[in-house]
Amino acid sequence: MTDYPEMNGMIDRITDAFFAVNSLWEFTYINKEAARVLFREQVELVGKCMWNEFPEAVHLPFYEQYHKAMREQEKVEFEAYYPPLASWFEVRAYPSPDGLTVIFQDITRKKGARLQQELHYESLFKYNPEAVFSFDLDGYYLSVNPAMEQLLGYRESEYLNMSFIPLIQPEELELTIKRFTQAVKGITQHYETKAIHKNGKVIDVKVTNMPIIMNGETVGVYGVARNITKENKNEQLLLESEKLTAVGQLAASIAHEIRNPLTSLKGFIQLIEKNVRGVNPEYFNIMTDELTRIEIITNELLFLAKPQAQEFKSEQVGKIIHDVVMLLSSQALINRIEIKAVDVDDLPAVACVAAQLKQVFINLIKNAMEAMPDGGEIRIAAARPNPDTILVQVMDQGKGIPEEAIAKIGSPFYTTKENGTGLGMMATMKIIESHGGTVRISSREGKGTTISIHLPIAG
Repeated sequence: MTDYPEMNGMIDRITDAFFAVNSLWEFTYINKEAARVLFREQVELVGKCMWNEFPEAVHLPFYEQYHKAMREQEKVEFEAYYPPLASWFEVRAYPSPDGLTVIFQDITRKKGARLQQELHYESLFKYNPEAVFSFDLDGYYLSVNPAMEQLLGYRESEYLNMSFIPLIQPEELELTIKRFTQAVKGITQHYETKAIHKNGKVIDVKVTNMPIIMNGETVGVYGVARNITKENKNEQLLLESEKLTAVGQLAASIAHEIRNPLTSLKGFIQLIEKNVRGVNPEYFNIMTDELTRIEIITNELLFLAKPQAQEFKSEQVGKIIHDVVMLLSSQALINRIEIKAVDVDDLPAVACVAAQLKQVFINLIKNAMEAMPDGGEIRIAAARPNPDTILVQVMDQGKGIPEEAIAKIGSPFYTTKENGTGLGMMATMKIIESHGGTVRISSREGKGTTISIHLPIAG
């Protein structure tokens, strides 16, 4: 190349660093930019073996890539770090039968900015408190962050072998797939769905799916998810609280307005019944029954609206149950129903308001009787599942409750009975809750219903 001064001058003006070596790896030319970048003089290098002058490069990608270009007679491009100069280089090497021409740039500053950006994104991905993940176009996971591992309980290695489909509740799957498909089409999606934790628990999640677009084409889907189970539960509790407040306000406004005229009406009906002749007595029975029903509803409203005195005393639940059974035995006999109380006498005492617990068992047994219009057996069984708790179960042989209705029982004005108000069961749950206990309902349609009450033992 030294035989052509004009060409040498032109090459010297190339802004990129440039050098050439022969088949023996001896420098045949090096331009000024290359000498500057390598901190060497041009005359020092020409005619010298590259590997002798830069021995550290033998163990770096430069050696492997240059030999590959010479061996295969194909251009190579690569980036490599050269420790002696603490620099990154972007390299292009063009082979010929006589040697190799290399053009390179110092990209240390550019590489640093890129690495900084990559670290920033890695940090944003890795330490994001929300679950972050990506899919291929078929919905298989490509990456997940630690928050995603915590969200559903799977390890990263497990996610990378599965799609999102087995993790979605069946009833939510069709809509979730539709949302994913829209994201694949390039439309960002925001939605809520129900996901299945590795332990089998179902959680509510809020999800955003965004298309990953490269060169104008969607190549995957990026996702962010957040557990909103607690938020939804709090929202439901707030809604229930608002319903309770509405019930309380309604009760306070109408109960007293109803009770006084109700008493007058009952008195006048009794007076008319004694003094009027020629009227079918059944009419008076119907009016009296309807007025009694209104009175019961009013009392239930008053119970829900007015805070009850909580004078807790140590009481025997067995005695309370026997008193209720005795009270309702005649009504049960009329309806061809037998009430059996089993293992209730040996229960330890509980701290309670006896009158309120009595109201609970009256409500439950009456509900059971109304569920068995053709007669049957109501069984009251008791046990002590642990040293601190007693369990009382009221079991009937009625028509049962549909599964979707069980969760709604105890809500204001929700009932499965034709003429019910839902207030009795609501009052029952409120009483048990105030006693530190819990109420559980299980039922099978056509087989009957079991109400399980857990109460803490006194002391």
